[in-house]
Parts: sequence; structure tokens; C-alpha cells
Amino acid sequence: MSNWFISRHQGAIDWVKTQTVVIDHFESHLSIDKINPGDNVIGNLPIHLAAQIVNLGAHYFHLTLVVPADHRGKELGIEEMKKFGVKLNKVTVKVSEEVDPSFI
Repeated sequence: MSNWFISRHQGAIDWVKTQTVVIDHFESHLSIDKINPGDNVIGNLPIHLAAQIVNLGAHYFHLTLVVPADHRGKELGIEEMKKFGVKLNKVTVKVSEEVDPSFI
């Protein structure tokens, strides 16, 4: 089992290094072929990638924070991340059937 942290944001990397979890691999982008069953993946990934992780038998933990509009697109430091409520949430995702948009 390995712990992966997937982020290109230095503030997020700095934040996770202050936590008790030991990260085995820091990557700026997910290479799904490196993930094994039982691995833990932490990041702020799109839903389809989170689903792939879970479907492999690994665990996905979403780095969650509420970023105000005037801070979006900017690099955040640890203190800003704390201010915006940074936390980890375990996420279980299942992708079901593809649908025609006219069905919705």
C-alpha cells in the first residue's frame, strides 16, 4: 500500500506535509497505471479520475476547501487554505451508464 498526493499546487503540498499522514509519492498529475488496490490517493481530482481510483480498489481522499471567487486561480499558502476550511474527505464514486444529454 502506498500513499499518493496528487497536486501541482505548492500550498497544498506544504499543507499535507504538516499533517500526520506519510506521503510515499508526490505527483503533479495522476498516472492511473501506477495506482494499486489498497493505495490511498489524496488530491483535488475530477470526478472521473476519483471513480477510476475507487474502481481499482484504491481509496480516494478529496482535498476540500471553499475558495472565494476573488481567490480562485491564485496560489494559496497554508494559512489561506486553513482560512478557507481545508480538510480531507474520503470519497466513494461510482460511474454508471453513459446518458444522452437530451435525456436529462
